[in-house]
This record gives sequence, structure tokens and C-alpha cells, in this order.
Amino acid sequence: MLSLNSANVRYKIVFPMKTFFLNSKNKLLLNLPLVFSFLLGVALGGALVWAFGDDWFTETPKNFEIRAGGYGYRYINPLLECEIAADKTKWKELAPFKHKVQKLTDDKINSKKATHISVYFRDLNNGPYFGINENEEFSPASLLKVPLLITYLKLAEADPQLLGRKIKNDKKDDLNSIENIRPSKAIEKGKTYTIEELLYMMIVYSDNNAKDLILGSVDARLFDAPFIDLGIEIPGVRKQEDFMSVKTYASFFRVLFNASYLNREMSEKALGYMTLVEFRKGLVAGVPSNVAVAHKFGERRLIGDNKDIKELHDCGIIYYPNHPYLLCVMTRGSDFGDLIDNVKDISYRVYEEVDHQHHNR
Repeated sequence: MLSLNSANVRYKIVFPMKTFFLNSKNKLLLNLPLVFSFLLGVALGGALVWAFGDDWFTETPKNFEIRAGGYGYRYINPLLECEIAADKTKWKELAPFKHKVQKLTDDKINSKKATHISVYFRDLNNGPYFGINENEEFSPASLLKVPLLITYLKLAEADPQLLGRKIKNDKKDDLNSIENIRPSKAIEKGKTYTIEELLYMMIVYSDNNAKDLILGSVDARLFDAPFIDLGIEIPGVRKQEDFMSVKTYASFFRVLFNASYLNREMSEKALGYMTLVEFRKGLVAGVPSNVAVAHKFGERRLIGDNKDIKELHDCGIIYYPNHPYLLCVMTRGSDFGDLIDNVKDISYRVYEEVDHQHHNR
């Protein structure tokens, strides 16, 4: 087999078996007429590519993924095999798509609605993606509750009794009091909760008290496992607030959707919690009310050194019928209201484009 590579496409040339034959001494000989015909065809194909470019082909090469299918699951689609194309932004349908989102983010920044906006989009069926400022680092804040959830569900795979274990809330401080977007419900002091109930409160209501309680129930080093396994920087390694990019964070949602880190039941449970998240002003506000969204938001205010910087992020999976996609938006600016609107408007623009591409197909 001979392989040729270009910037966008990999071509594999496989010589037919008839090209060769064995003589009486089992030595490999070439069937010259067939070799000549084959190479002539290759040369003709190469000439067409040179003359007209890769677009001469009827379809730009894409990712190919083989998935197990739903089999009763609502929020996951296990990945069995994947072949990755070289550059997803070369897809004809992604280039103008990215341009429209880029223009929206530029308009937001130019109008002082934000100082930084990062976007990561990925089609979860076939894997094409694009990013806008995807390597800009932000403070993940409450987004870190997702890897904490993953940590506990991973432990529960080995210990089925773990989620039923009970913990009494003997904490005195209310950690939700420092939040700018406070939960409508939180665990109560003096009451006892199962770990599963605490995980639910931590994700659905972003309850910091629930998070603090379950974080203290096991060795904190276990929390590092998902980061190490996925090759992501462990929180606290660098002594700064901003250390995670939108592209990096999206990995947690990809492994949940693919059921490639947790088993299928636990991946489904995690995403099921996230479809119930109380905060619905960001990604959720940008899509129709009948479309499920499994997501987590985070917000942080950084004050000091004559600065008052606000960050708001929302990352999740939008279950567009038969074409679910991953969308993560991280923002930085001076007003939480503007930042929330930025996420909503980007979500709307992305959904509008996805709907345009797939509606009635």
C-alpha cells in the first residue's frame, strides 16, 4: 500500500492482487501491463487533483465514526471506532459557520459587551469542530464540579454502595453566599444526605455546600484522576485563577457522551443530572424549549489590584434531533448580564446554523 498526504486529505493507493504473481520458484514478479494501467490511473487522478484541487472530489473527506447507538439511553452514544480527518475547518459547511460565529463574537467585544470570548463547537456524530480563541485560559470556577461528579461516579463503578452512603452536613459556613448567581435550593445544616443526593444538588443547583461536603468525604487526591487520565492540567498546579481553555474543558463532555471514561450507566446518569441544571439563561436560552441541553455553568469575580473582572462560562451538549453537538463558551468582561447575553446569543446563532444545515434533510 502506498500513502500520499496533502494538507487536507490522505489518499491510500492499494495495488490490486492481480498486479503480482509467483513464479515456479515462489519469487514475486510484477504483472507489467496491469502495473502500467494502474499507475496511469493514479497519474490521471493526481493530475485532476493538481488542476482542480481537493474540491474536485464530490465530497470533502470527513471523520468516520462507528457508534453503538442508543439502546435505551437518552444522553449518550458510545463510540466504538473513529478515523479522524486532518483539518475539520476545511469542511465546506464549517468554514462559513465559523465565520458567522466569529463575527458575532467580534461584534460583542467591539461593543464592550466582553473583553474575551472563547467558543468551541463540535458535531458529536462525526466529529468536525471549530474553535474561536479556543486556547485562551479562564477560571473554570463551578465547571470543576463536572470532573468531581465524574470522580465519584467512577468510584461508584467499583463500589456500588458508595452513592447510598450517608453524610451529615455539619458545616457552619454557607459557601453559596459568595456567589453572584445563587442557587434556589441548597442542602440544609444538620441534615443527612446520601452521596447521590449531594451530587445531584451540586450539579443541578450548583450548590457549593454540597460540593464541599462530598469533597471532604474521600481522599482529595482521587479528584486528580480524571485530569491525569485525560491529560488535563490538575487544578492548583499553577498559582493563578485562569488555567483552563474552552477546548480543554470540552473533553469532559466528550468522554461522557462517548461513554469512554465512565461506563454507560454512569455516563447516562451524569448527563441526565446536567439536563436538569437550574441555570437556563445561557446555552439553554438560545435553543427551543423542547430541545434537551446537558450543561454546566460557572462564574467567577476577580477583585484586586485596581481590577474587577467577571467571568461566566457555559458548556454542554445540545441534543438537536439526530445531530447532537457540543458547545462551550467562556467569557470575560465587566458585567454579568452582558456575559450571560453573550452566551445566549452565541448559542442561538449556533443552533440557527445547525438547524439550517440539517432541517428537512
